[in-house]
Amino acid sequence: MIQCKRVYEAVEAGDGQRVLVDRLWPRGCRKDALALSAWLREVAPSAELRKTFCHEPARFAEFRLLYRGELAAHPEHWQGLLAAAEQGTLTLLFAARDEQFNNARVLAEFLEEELERRGPASSPVCYQGLVQP
Repeated sequence: MIQCKRVYEAVEAGDGQRVLVDRLWPRGCRKDALALSAWLREVAPSAELRKTFCHEPARFAEFRLLYRGELAAHPEHWQGLLAAAEQGTLTLLFAARDEQFNNARVLAEFLEEELERRGPASSPVCYQGLVQP
């Protein structure tokens, strides 16, 4: 399961692995006080894209499209997140005030689609017992 949460919200038992997915460290957070499994700067939107979007909801559709393109071009940045999501709860942390229009939501949607695309394994061994002779 993948969920998104503002980095300023309290840690909960159900958060699972908590990963910060912003390029910049959140304002007002001490690094030693934030409960994180990882900080993945490289999975965040490029600095240019982040500055162009500037958290304006009117630009979100374009941002979403361009950010998904950046993600597709660099699977090495997010593939580890798929493994974490398959093992349990993955909480993507973000600092943006807007809880709807932010990079973590786009990333979560992208990862969910990748998990669906993977689907069940398709080797012949996996079909053993499912196919009648």
